[in-house]
Amino acid sequence: MKPRMNFYTAAPELTKLLVSLNTAINECGLEHSLLHLIKLRASQINGCSYCVDMHSREAKQDGETEQRLWLVAAWKESPLFSERERMAFAWTEAVTNIADAGVPAELYAEGQKHFSGEELVKLTMAVGMINTWNRLCVTFHAVHPVAEAKAA
Repeated sequence: MKPRMNFYTAAPELTKLLVSLNTAINECGLEHSLLHLIKLRASQINGCSYCVDMHSREAKQDGETEQRLWLVAAWKESPLFSERERMAFAWTEAVTNIADAGVPAELYAEGQKHFSGEELVKLTMAVGMINTWNRLCVTFHAVHPVAEAKAA
């Protein structure tokens, strides 16, 4: 896929602010392993191959297993994720697909069992952040890190 534009250079002031917010969210206190998983799940939902590739690689570099990474897409059927991670996946899906049904009261109540109020805000901001990156990368066909690789 041919890149449409480099959004970093097209709007550098806003992109710089976006990068700063992204850094703050990454350092908000939520487990890095959890952040990797929700970024991967949202990117799968949004069809952002750039971000799926990047967040899979980052998670693996931080010690995540390949098996768990492969099973993120099928987390509901996998026994490899903790209850907190499962809740984060459900939250990520609801927030990413917010137009479908919003965030149902049952999910919010369940979320409060696994996350403090502050953590739910941080989790929601992390989901919003990756959705912003996905939308930029998909819309403008970000230069893919594996662009040189040939299709199998």
